[in-house]
Amino acid sequence: MKTTKQYGKKADLALSLWVKLARAAATFGRLTIEDIRRYGLTEPQFGALETLGHLGPMTLGELCKKQLVTGGNMTVVIDNLEREGLAERVHNKKDRRSILVQLTAKGQKLFREIFTQHARYIAGLAAVLTEKEQVELSRLLKKLGLSLTQR
Repeated sequence: MKTTKQYGKKADLALSLWVKLARAAATFGRLTIEDIRRYGLTEPQFGALETLGHLGPMTLGELCKKQLVTGGNMTVVIDNLEREGLAERVHNKKDRRSILVQLTAKGQKLFREIFTQHARYIAGLAAVLTEKEQVELSRLLKKLGLSLTQR
């Protein structure tokens, strides 16, 4: 571990951790976005397609919460997916005042085709770590993330 050793042992260790985490996340993110672009989708479009593909129809508000984006942004994303025939807005059968967003048959087919490929790509990126290391890193990142949301 290279450190400046000027902020104290705990702070230097935390700063070193932050730099490594930020660099790894940035690189992993960049490579993931490059993979998503090869499908002709933007990252938000892929995220919406993935969420709807795994979880099924939901309101725009629910989709925004899952994707951590604002309603205005998601409206544009869904408009574009609708234009491509991949998603549609339908009235909720349980509450006709509510509109659900769902994948069309074309959207479901695309989701099944590309998500399997994308999952394999992500597995390839993570393969530098053993399965045990991936489980442990996931556990530690979840622990860190959950503790930070409580601040």
